[in-house]
Amino acid sequence: MTDQVVTAGRDIAASAAEIFELIADPARQPAWDGNDNLARCAQGQRVRATGDVFVMELTTGSVRENHVVEFDEGRRIAWRPSEPGQTPPGHLWRWVLEPIGDRSTRVTHTYDWTRLRDEKRLVRARATTADKLRASLDSLATLAERQ
Repeated sequence: MTDQVVTAGRDIAASAAEIFELIADPARQPAWDGNDNLARCAQGQRVRATGDVFVMELTTGSVRENHVVEFDEGRRIAWRPSEPGQTPPGHLWRWVLEPIGDRSTRVTHTYDWTRLRDEKRLVRARATTADKLRASLDSLATLAERQ
């Protein structure tokens, strides 16, 4: 691992299916975003496969298209954000879920910016720390464990 791959993980007392639903439905993501980056997302964009694209509005008012590049229902999802109509500049958000039992799941969240070449995004990439990923995991756990 390099300093351009940031990872955090934790066990959550909920099933992988319940947790995955909170991640794969972009309209639910602003509720658990620990990076204070996501403002809103229109309903009806639930991710179902690699190649899907969902659109999200950021807290800055900018809009991002998120290109799903990894998908295994209930287990793994990853996307590369981009400005609308543009090629993704190279960073990736990944979630991996490993069931520990019926009501417990190990969740690993990764931000990988090893392929990021857009100079104007490097400051934000460097500011995305494991603490911010853990904040997302903690918020996700709070929501999932309430269900």
